[in-house]
Amino acid sequence: MSRHHGSHFGGRPKFFRGRKERRHGALAERAEAPSIPSVPADRELPATYAACCFGRLDARLQHAIADMGYTVPTPVQEQAIGPVLEGRDLIGCAQTGTGKTAAFLLPILNKIVASPEPVAVRPGHPKALVLSPTRELAAQTAENWVGYSKYTGTPFAVVFGGVGQGPQVRAVERGAVAVVACPGRLMDLMRQGVVYLDEVETFVLDEADRMLDMGFLPDIKRIISKLPAKRQSLFFSATLSKEIVQLADELVTDPVKVSIEPERRTADKINQKVMFVEKSQKDDLLIYLLKNHPEWDKVIVFAKMRHGADRVAKKLRRAEIECAAIHSDKTQNQRTQALQNFRDGKIRVLVATDIASRGIDVPDVSLVVNMELPLETESYVHRIGRTARAGESGCAVSFVSANERGLLKSVERFIKATIPPDRDHPFHSSDVERGTGQQQQGLPTAPWVRAPGGKRFKPAGGPPGAKPHHKKFVHPANAKRHHRKRPNFGGRNQPDFGKGPSDA
Repeated sequence: MSRHHGSHFGGRPKFFRGRKERRHGALAERAEAPSIPSVPADRELPATYAACCFGRLDARLQHAIADMGYTVPTPVQEQAIGPVLEGRDLIGCAQTGTGKTAAFLLPILNKIVASPEPVAVRPGHPKALVLSPTRELAAQTAENWVGYSKYTGTPFAVVFGGVGQGPQVRAVERGAVAVVACPGRLMDLMRQGVVYLDEVETFVLDEADRMLDMGFLPDIKRIISKLPAKRQSLFFSATLSKEIVQLADELVTDPVKVSIEPERRTADKINQKVMFVEKSQKDDLLIYLLKNHPEWDKVIVFAKMRHGADRVAKKLRRAEIECAAIHSDKTQNQRTQALQNFRDGKIRVLVATDIASRGIDVPDVSLVVNMELPLETESYVHRIGRTARAGESGCAVSFVSANERGLLKSVERFIKATIPPDRDHPFHSSDVERGTGQQQQGLPTAPWVRAPGGKRFKPAGGPPGAKPHHKKFVHPANAKRHHRKRPNFGGRNQPDFGKGPSDA
């Protein structure tokens, strides 16, 4: 075979050359295991560890969290780590940004590394499973695992869609002790015979209110059916409705319930404001705020729809404001790169849909803007929870148009607080604040729509004082047929009815 012929058919096709395999940059997907540093011998742990739940952890884990700046546990960590270390099932509810991830990852790691005998893990048979609703939350959980296991090197795998599964499969087959996964990709690997859940000892359902929603419930039940009956189950979320708690009670056994300040559903250090503005002027108001407040150097803007996020990002770029948009239409690499640029300060504004409202831990976010209020009131808590994390302070502003006043009332009822209005801007609309804006009036009601009392609406008009007509209503589509003269069959009464020509 000639060299030309061989080069044409040998190796990969031309259109494959230079293509990079799509993967997430987590350490769990690297071909080789990371090196494990030794614990510093001359460093003393914080004195506060001895009197709190951190003192019950393995020394290597204590040094790891000390490197990450942990000094005292948050309330949810103080109340949850102890029961989880004892093997109890748990349902935890706490504000967003209070450290729920450490409340279940640290006990899982401690159970593995503090075991008298090394934990034997068969490839593809993890001992712990953490389910997350979004890729971003799964990636963040994996990053926390890397930090906590700095001095133990406990292997794990992060599994989610949007990237190539090859590196994830190799991480599982290398003997991952724990798997952090989204339901879709996990079920794919289970069907392929890569992951088996028959040896899972600890099962964690993160953001349980979202995961146990009707859209995720069938997948969750399929996954739970593959778990062993004897296991430890942990449920964590920022919000738990009564229906979700009842459903969670069916999946756990004698759980410990941890609820941190349930009467206050938003962080105390978030300065919440509402700005009444016409819908057509929301984009201009956002640009005005960003240009007149340079101190807001890290801003997350939430839009309701994907095309709305792209539209806002486009207008911000026209105004020479560095930004990026993330939503479900973006590839996982695009979403990961946008988040990394936002963390590094390369872009000032991150425009996102609700995929970023849960679990994205970006430090020093100074402002959260709601272009539209979410339809689910729980999402409001997760959105504004992106700021004022870990005890810091922040600001959250919601743009409300006339047709969103009902959503505003629902949010205020849910958080049990009244959000004060901010009128100090040139786009304030008094009509929207009074509920008489253009969008509040809506379209004219069709005459065939029935009123709440059962009577049909009658179109306005006619001379003043005229009595309403009680004419039978006819839908416009049937008007022509209705006005057609119907036969009265009067010919049957004539003397010659039914007689032929010969009878005349």
